[in-house]
Amino acid sequence: MSRQHALVRDFEEHVAQRGFFSEGDKVLVAVSGGLDSLVLLHLLRFTPGLPGLRLIVGHFDHRMRPESSGDASWVRGVARAWDLPFREGVAEVDLAGEQEAREARYAFLEAEHRALGARWIVTAHHADDQAETVLFRIARGTGLGGLAGIPEQRAPGILRPLLRFTRDRLVRYAESVGIEPRLDASNEDPAFARNVIRNEVLPRLEAAVAPGTRGSLVRLARIAQSEERAWQSILAKLLDDLIVESSDTRIVVDRVSWLAYAPEVHARALRALSARLGVRLDEAGTRAAVAFTSAGASGKEHWITGLLRLHRAFDHLVLELVPERGGDGSLEIGEPGEGREGFLIGGRDWSATWSLTEALEGTWVERFSLAELDFPVRMRGWSPGDRMRYSYGSKKLKKVFGEARVPLDERSRVPVVVDGRGRVLWVPGVSRSCLQVPAEEESALTISLSTSEVR
Repeated sequence: MSRQHALVRDFEEHVAQRGFFSEGDKVLVAVSGGLDSLVLLHLLRFTPGLPGLRLIVGHFDHRMRPESSGDASWVRGVARAWDLPFREGVAEVDLAGEQEAREARYAFLEAEHRALGARWIVTAHHADDQAETVLFRIARGTGLGGLAGIPEQRAPGILRPLLRFTRDRLVRYAESVGIEPRLDASNEDPAFARNVIRNEVLPRLEAAVAPGTRGSLVRLARIAQSEERAWQSILAKLLDDLIVESSDTRIVVDRVSWLAYAPEVHARALRALSARLGVRLDEAGTRAAVAFTSAGASGKEHWITGLLRLHRAFDHLVLELVPERGGDGSLEIGEPGEGREGFLIGGRDWSATWSLTEALEGTWVERFSLAELDFPVRMRGWSPGDRMRYSYGSKKLKKVFGEARVPLDERSRVPVVVDGRGRVLWVPGVSRSCLQVPAEEESALTISLSTSEVR
């Protein structure tokens, strides 16, 4: 049996065993024009034993290389030659770095996934990608969850059916069927961390330390995934046994039952409980909170973040979201006009000035199109569900804070500017939405924010 046929057979068996596809499934295939994604598309299009799939080729032009528009045209030609529909997205703003490019690409794919009513978004991640991801996360000091690497499936409908296959097998398949991919020079650029791992670190490890490094890293990911599944299978039941009361903002736990478990279980449970309230705990925050659950006296409290409070009430531990602390308030601009007023967020004094005509000055100033705004416009503390809208999609505000390296305690002291529909317009000093307008537009509301405390 040829190597080509061996991969076809193994791929067909794998997707059948996993039950990925059914007859008539609509599948959006992410195709960059590189070898990996073309092999994936070819396997899905021409493997005879697969169910009949309605394939759509999806390509996103990041506009980060001069030849990227040529890549899009080339992929469009492949889709036409293989008799497949083609959907294209183009970055509307300049993207800086791998993370922004990834977010923009997935925002496009997920939007197309919804619009098409597709079952899957299929990407071409393979075993070598898994090894690189695990090694990268080890270098950054990941926990067990990070060692699990790239999941084969994740919401919303992302599927990676090549994850068990090495790139060597994909290369041999491409050669046997005559696939000639587009070449991306950025894959050799040492400015990108993943390229350093792929082209320098892993080859050196395999040559001088352990010849099977890639396979060992993939095996480590499988072990970590298995451990994570084991934890998840018992954690939900454990939490149900511990929780006395639960709501969207407050969880009460039986402390006597809690103390029967080891601190390592406490750490897992606290992270899971905090996640239910929309807060992600880091290592230091988890460690301090675990210590409090064992040593904190009744009536004492421990602020995990500026929003999340843990306190003990006799034999209960109470985890509670407290969005507004210390007499905090909010400021509301009820209609277009002029004004100046102070307000308090997280115990910090802020001053706001707004105008339709004046060119305001201050520490932070932004202008917003009146045609886009719904009044009232409010300045308030942030909530876990807040999202910031960008031209390429939206992003949770807690992720925006994290990318801007705003400390957890600081986040509760920064105002979030929202309009009457609850859309986040602006977080001063952190980020702004796509609703701001250029200086030359006349029909706009200008807002100036300042505080006496320098951040």
